[in-house]
Amino acid sequence: MSDAITFDKDQTAVLIMDYQNEIMNMLPESHRQSLLEHAEAVLSQARENGLPVIYIAVRFRKGYPEVSPKNKSFSSLKEANRLIEGTAGAEIHSQVAPQDGDVVVTKRRVGAFSTTDLDVVLRSQGISHLVLFGIATSGVVLSTVRWAADMDYKLTVIADACADHDEEVHHVLTEKVFPRQADVIRTADFLKALNFI
Repeated sequence: MSDAITFDKDQTAVLIMDYQNEIMNMLPESHRQSLLEHAEAVLSQARENGLPVIYIAVRFRKGYPEVSPKNKSFSSLKEANRLIEGTAGAEIHSQVAPQDGDVVVTKRRVGAFSTTDLDVVLRSQGISHLVLFGIATSGVVLSTVRWAADMDYKLTVIADACADHDEEVHHVLTEKVFPRQADVIRTADFLKALNFI
């Protein structure tokens, strides 16, 4: 971890993205448990240090009125009848479930900012630094990093709390692509840095 990575608790928020049952269940059991343990540790220490925790979840209305037949990835979700609001599969995994005071933002697209009021929530609280992680690395994480960087947010990605169906893609993104716009660290680095707040 770089000595330059610091977290100002008045300007930093933690984003946990797409840790939903149906998405988690697509990962191997061993990988799933490791991710949940990392996420739990990050969320626990963030709350203990007074950092806002914001959940991002992708959910669709019954009948999928938001999904165009032209949208290749979401059309397959529609065909499989997945991630419908109010269903167990669309809920955030119980091991990392939101607590009182946490914000939950629902999106209809891949990135956390697309189709949401996330930017309003962040700017209303004076947040300028995002610590983020999610599933998948090549989906919500990549889209959110790109969008947030264009909006001049300071970014930190917790690599070992992210996962992708393709391990090679995960490594290329976390080791070569994200470092151009974000600090990329591990859970242990984040926990260590919080000791200096």
